[in-house]
Amino acid sequence: MSGKQFHKDANAIAFDLRHRKTIDFNIGRYDAAVAKGKARYRDLETARNAAAAIKREVLANWEKYLLEFEDNCTAGGSTVLWARNSKEAGDMIRTIIRAENARLIVKSKSMTTEEIELNQLAREEGCESLETDLGEFIVQVAGEKPYHIVTPAMHKSKEDIAALFHEKFGTPAHEGPVELTRYVRELLRKKYIQADIGITGANFLVAETGSVSVTENEGNALLSTAFPKIHIVLAGIEKLIPRLEQLGLLYQVLASHGTGQQITAYNTLFNGPRRDGETGGPEKTYVILLDNGRTKVYADDESWEALACIRCGACLNACPVYKTIGGYTYNTTYSGPIGSVLTPFLKGFKDFSHLSFASTLCGKCVEVCPVKIPLTDILLSNRRKAVEQGLRPAAEKLVMKGYQYLASQPGGFSKVSGNIKNIVTLPLNYSGWGPQRVMPGFAKESFSQQMKKKK
Repeated sequence: MSGKQFHKDANAIAFDLRHRKTIDFNIGRYDAAVAKGKARYRDLETARNAAAAIKREVLANWEKYLLEFEDNCTAGGSTVLWARNSKEAGDMIRTIIRAENARLIVKSKSMTTEEIELNQLAREEGCESLETDLGEFIVQVAGEKPYHIVTPAMHKSKEDIAALFHEKFGTPAHEGPVELTRYVRELLRKKYIQADIGITGANFLVAETGSVSVTENEGNALLSTAFPKIHIVLAGIEKLIPRLEQLGLLYQVLASHGTGQQITAYNTLFNGPRRDGETGGPEKTYVILLDNGRTKVYADDESWEALACIRCGACLNACPVYKTIGGYTYNTTYSGPIGSVLTPFLKGFKDFSHLSFASTLCGKCVEVCPVKIPLTDILLSNRRKAVEQGLRPAAEKLVMKGYQYLASQPGGFSKVSGNIKNIVTLPLNYSGWGPQRVMPGFAKESFSQQMKKKK
């Protein structure tokens, strides 16, 4: 995706007042809930410091904890597979689908599966892959991707969803949210029983026990793993935590910053396939540990802390740019500030370095991050890398050189008349400023010149 296309899409959506109204309403509800969630803490800053320390401990000893997790997960009966990129992960899942002659996959919410385009992969194998999270189900029915890493259908109003279901399923045109949710629940319950494979992501991987922790609010992840005989976990290698006891803090921090809950409704630990004497659960469990550019982030001395992210979505909800241009403009798996930081490493600076410039650097994302990732610092370092790699427009380089020359001269800007400044900045009214703003005009004489005359 080019920066030019990004700006074109951003300009189009930024002035879509209906879209803005929907996003403002939905994020507003989250903001109110999260404020209440944070208010429950006697000392929120101590909780954030503790959560940040856990994730920094992981990154300081990453190889050790990865190997410890593999050993303990394998001891629990799971098969652990390592995937260097999305293709390798996809090939592993293709192999399992073929070996099991699978025709139906039920899948709980997972952004990692979006990285490898799992649903498309399954279709190519003649296997249906069905989203079971309500928000993910809605965007799948609409033929879309998740709009937000926590709330996939945030861009849709209840009227949009009612119209969509009326078109696709023949439900009443003005059906309410409760009735539509009931309809989806009844549809999915039949699918859980029929499914050959259940796929989940992982919110946390516990090195000490080899456990996979999945957090959800609908119970769909539990049902996706209770009936199918195969459970596949696809998890980024950064999801590690060292010890089981640390989940107590992380569950609460994730819930309060993501949705405002005291704790998410369902927090499940998966410890491998069904064992002798157990009546439920899968016969086989595969845990695929995905790199897909994460070690590139880790190798960068300025960006490695981005891997501490616990995917709460708080930085998206706080970001004025995200709230203006929406999730789809980024054209990436991960949008908002964290997506702008990670995507150039995951998909290449050549095509995605422009995302690091999609920020006002207001610092709100840093303020709300529960694990204290210095997002604005990383955005700035990514911008510098883009310049050093010659990825910025030639016109920008020319303008900056001119600015550098004038700024380095005593009274440099005063030497240029106001009329010339107005001519130079006139194109902004027809490009990046958008249709509802006008570049303010410069006075004919600078402030310094006016003061000299007064004296």
